[in-house]
This record gives sequence, C-alpha cells and structure tokens, in this order.
Amino acid sequence: MEFRIERSALTEAVSWAARVLPVRSPVPVLGGLLLDTEAGSGDGTGAGAGRLRISGLDYEASARIDVEAEVLRPGKVLVMGRRLLDICKVLPDGPVECAVEGSRFTVSGDGARFGLSVLPLDDYPALPALPQVRGAADAELFAAAVADVAVAAGRDDTLPVLTGIRLGLDGDTMTLAATDRYRFAVRTIPWKAAAPGESADVIVSARRLTEIARSLGRSGLVSVALDAGSAGFEHAGMRTTVRLLEGRLPRHEKLFALEDPAVAVVDRARLTEAAKRVSVVADGDSPVQMTFSRADASVTLRAGYEDDVASQRLPATLEGAEELTVAFNPAYLADALASFTGTALRLQLLGAGQRALITDGAGTDTHRHLLMSVRPQLV
Repeated sequence: MEFRIERSALTEAVSWAARVLPVRSPVPVLGGLLLDTEAGSGDGTGAGAGRLRISGLDYEASARIDVEAEVLRPGKVLVMGRRLLDICKVLPDGPVECAVEGSRFTVSGDGARFGLSVLPLDDYPALPALPQVRGAADAELFAAAVADVAVAAGRDDTLPVLTGIRLGLDGDTMTLAATDRYRFAVRTIPWKAAAPGESADVIVSARRLTEIARSLGRSGLVSVALDAGSAGFEHAGMRTTVRLLEGRLPRHEKLFALEDPAVAVVDRARLTEAAKRVSVVADGDSPVQMTFSRADASVTLRAGYEDDVASQRLPATLEGAEELTVAFNPAYLADALASFTGTALRLQLLGAGQRALITDGAGTDTHRHLLMSVRPQLV
C-alpha cells in the first residue's frame, strides 16, 4: 500500500473515524483504524487518483469515511487509531506520503517521518453492514434537532433507556424526543421517506447520536437506516452505525396536554440572559423563581436566600391568571432556554410544583420543552 494525501484531509478523516474507538478494550485490534485504498479507474482524472477509506468500530458503533487520495499501490493496513491521529495533528501542512514497508506503516511529510506498527488484519472483525435506508432528512435540521432534545436525556447509566433519544418516523415527519423524568424535550422536522408508509420508533444513545449529528456536514441530506438492532447514518462519504437501546420512552402526548394553563410570552434573549444572571447566587439546585404579573405586564426572576439574593424584572404578558409564580432548577431552565432560537418564548404554566411547557413564541409546535416546576423559596 502506498498513497499521497493532504495533511488536513487525512487528519479530518482519521479524526472522524476515531470517534468510535474505545478508550480501553480487552481486544487490542478494536483500537485500530482500517485504512483501505483503491486506485482510480483511469478515466482521465489523474494518474493514481483513487479513494482512501478509513474505518473504525467498537461493540456499540462503527464509522467509515471515504476521501480522495493519490493511490500509488492499493492495499489495506490496520494501525492504532489514536496514535495515528496524534501523528496527523503534528504533521507539517502540505502533502503527506503513507506506505506499508514490511511490518511498519510510515507517514511522512516535509521532512518529518513517523513509523507505526501494523496490527494483524485477520483478527479485525468485519464492519457491520448499513441497515435498510428508511429515508432522508436535511442534515442541518437534523443536527439542530438532536442538539435541542439531547439536553433532556438522562445521564444515569442504570436506566439505559432514559439516556437515549427517541427517533420516530411517521409519514413525512421525524420526531426526536428525550427525557430524564424531570424534563421532556420534543422536536419534529420534515422527513423524506424512502417508501410510502415508512414508519419506525427506536431509541438511540443520546451521546452517540449527538456525536454523529455534530460530525455530519451541515448541507445536503443525511440518510437514515434502521433495522431491529441498529441505526445507520450516511452523508457525503461518511457512514456510521450505532446499536439501538432496548425499551421505550414514556409517551409525551398526555404530558404535554395541559388543562387550562396560564400563558406567558417573553423575549427569549432577555429571559435567557436574566436567568443566567440571577443563577449566580443559586447554590446547588436552589431554584430560579419567576413571578408573572398581568397588571404590570412583567416577570420578575429571583434566586438565592437570606442576604445572598439576585433579581431582575423583564416585560412579559400573561393571560389566564392575574399573577402566577413558578420556580425551576437553574441548570434545567438554562438548558431549555438555550435550545430555542426564536425571538420570543411562550410558556404554558399550571403553577408551582406542576408542569410547564415552553414553545416558540410564534406558536409552532415543532419544538417543545416540558419542565417540572418546583416549589418556590422565599427570597
């Protein structure tokens, strides 16, 4: 094997594939990246033009990326992935030459030269095949939707299903949802099904799906593939799979149906900044209190207790009540507010200790975030 490629292109490809490598593994070859080169077809695109494919996997996920390279000798090699990534990061800018020389893989560029031990190819497991493609979604919308709901996913590995994101496909809509029992985020985006009547309802690790969404390009379509045990995503030469989590998240429809709520509307940016400002005196999980007044057309945020307190008053409208006070965990509130991007927010409120539903001020239901209000403290 021998090929040439620009350092930046090699570094990006190695970095992308290395995301799935286990930090520690009892199987040494799972720390490896498989480099597979193929010469071009000789169609006039340039002598030696071809493709470099870099693949990695562990027991939960796999990644594969194709990039262009000048292939002098086709072949395959398995090398330690994180060590290769470290080398790529310190290589000088410009073209890089890579080759297998006996039992060593060499990487050189602009006078710098590195050698890596070659791992046994026969011990390396085959990459899982991409499941059946169910359809595609806009890559930028998909990445934003994953980020919006991932903040509500659980972190407790003793409840694995709550650490996941529900991926629901129905007609022309994709629904993403996550909950840790104290909050519940739901986002819907348009979806182009591969066949009429395509539907699915699965749970994907929030950590894995966040990594995947961040790594995909921000233009074009991302293909989504599903089978009984795994999900796959493909975009612009990048392909990755991840094992599904077992179980189902609670259904959100009844939780989000609030009966006769008071409705407040407030500027998103100002509310986000005010919540961040008063939270600096909130010790631990002590709440941020929000008191809405219809007569004053305002909301007053308060946090802290005794002499260590903070407050800020903002314009806000309130319908359905003359005055209403709610309080939220400051971290949960910050996560919820940061997941919205519109100019205003609409809050449906039942009162202290009850559910509160946050949506875009324009009245759309494509992004909803449910928080449990806690009992306010005297400040």
